[in-house]
Amino acid sequence: MIKFTIPGQPVAKGRPKVTRWGAYTPEKTVNYENLVKFSYIGEHKGKEILEDDLAIEIKFYFKIPKSTSKKKRKQMIEGKIMHNKRPDIDNCIKSITDALNEIAYKDDNQIVEIHAYKYYSEEPRAEVSIKSWKG
Repeated sequence: MIKFTIPGQPVAKGRPKVTRWGAYTPEKTVNYENLVKFSYIGEHKGKEILEDDLAIEIKFYFKIPKSTSKKKRKQMIEGKIMHNKRPDIDNCIKSITDALNEIAYKDDNQIVEIHAYKYYSEEPRAEVSIKSWKG
């Protein structure tokens, strides 16, 4: 099993911007995907690229709004109140799985099972676990 943490507020994959000169990925998305790559490489440098079917689990931790009451803050930290705001969980997953192409695995089409969760935390981050899928 491969585990690593991506520090900072999770970022959703942005839609490509189309101009008359072509399409490009938004800068915020590119920066986050680079952070994902560096976080993986920092913890798993030299690891072989996975070629099996894969199962992935991602836990997204978003910062708690400053205006939150002490009571709600406690419930958020305990996981009693989940993060049900933007960004959408599927776009957050996409930013991580796309960034890991050709670094952790050949292609994200190898992922056959995904479990993802959105929480609140005082320390925003994403925690990723990748393992071989054994049906």
